[in-house]
Amino acid sequence: QVQLVESGGGLVQAGGSLRLSCAASGRTIIDYGMGWFRQAPGKEREFIASISWSGGGTYYGNSVKGRFTISRDNAKNTVYLQMNSLKLEDTAVYYCAADRQGYSGSDHSRYDYWGQGTQVTVSS
Repeated sequence: QVQLVESGGGLVQAGGSLRLSCAASGRTIIDYGMGWFRQAPGKEREFIASISWSGGGTYYGNSVKGRFTISRDNAKNTVYLQMNSLKLEDTAVYYCAADRQGYSGSDHSRYDYWGQGTQVTVSS
């Protein structure tokens, strides 16, 4: 069993930056595919970014390409999401997800474990 805890969310002005962290416990995630998703009120869960177990493959949703960067530190059992040039529409709860079979794509139903989420609010 893997537990995921997100941190780093908060209130930021448009154009600013935040770095989210997802700390895993319970076992190593070295062979897990990892993803970030977000959900705004009244909207469906949206794929943001994912990273392969090795970190060699990264994938991004169209709305964040060029602004967000996903990375992982397997020694720390942690995945990061660097968010730059934040926009009002980035406001949402951000979730970290893990797949024990190494899936690292955009289909949220493929992920086995989820964190509780961290709120990101972008203000004008």
